[in-house]
Amino acid sequence: MSTIIKFFVAPDHAAAAAVVEVGPDDFFESLTFGNFDVEEALIEWESIFTGQTFEDLVSADVPEVVADPGDGQGPVVLAASRALQDALAAADEQLLVEVSRLWVAERAADGEVFDEGIAVRILSGLADLVRAIGRKPEGLYCWTA
Repeated sequence: MSTIIKFFVAPDHAAAAAVVEVGPDDFFESLTFGNFDVEEALIEWESIFTGQTFEDLVSADVPEVVADPGDGQGPVVLAASRALQDALAAADEQLLVEVSRLWVAERAADGEVFDEGIAVRILSGLADLVRAIGRKPEGLYCWTA
């Protein structure tokens, strides 16, 4: 799997969707990662943080697809749920490490090897992005191609 994943903060869905073809770099501060299924990760992270089941989150259309002009065959913009954003913003480093450990274990159960240190960096970076939003009406988005 070779995937580019960029998490970014945007004021609303329309602004986030506007970057689907080119990515967020020229418009928004972003964190870049790669080579994991980000849609599945967003669901798994929220499940671990909130205790909701993976299936319930999928049924609730989490994460929300904001832009998918290629119908799954090109760049996509996803919106992280408010519940995940709130959980990330409230999490201390110890909780982020624990969620990372649990996520890596879930990936391992599916035969995927993922470094726990990288998982912690991803979740810590996302927590920092979400905390920077503060009380602004902005949201956390993910662009992937």
